[in-house]
Amino acid sequence: MAEIHHSQSTYNYPPLSTTRQNPEPASRQMAKTATAVTAGGSLLVLSGLILAGTVIGLTIVTPLFVIFSPVLVPAVITVALLATGLLASGGLGVAAITVLAWIYRFVTGQHPPGSDQLLTARHKLMSKAREIKDYGQQQISGAQAS
Repeated sequence: MAEIHHSQSTYNYPPLSTTRQNPEPASRQMAKTATAVTAGGSLLVLSGLILAGTVIGLTIVTPLFVIFSPVLVPAVITVALLATGLLASGGLGVAAITVLAWIYRFVTGQHPPGSDQLLTARHKLMSKAREIKDYGQQQISGAQAS
């Protein structure tokens, strides 16, 4: 195997303690730390309160879900099916309009994207159909001659 030789760097990096030219005063660092701890602690307390509220809310609402589940489950299924149908019909409508616009541009000779590929495929199919037709006529004439 080939060995990889690493050349040692010729850079002399200064020690980390001397890389800062203007160190911040201790009071400024303390203020930043105090602000960060206060903000972090506040967000932690807020997330704990939200978690507790969620648990309490689910505890209160769960019996209502059980009582109304014969109505809620079919309602949710119906709403989901309606939303899916509307999204599907909208998407297919947009696709249909796009295809119709492409066909219109192709027919009017504006050469939309992909029209060259369509023409190439059309010519290949026509030439293959001609070959098959000629082959079939040769087979028929050969069978009649024998």
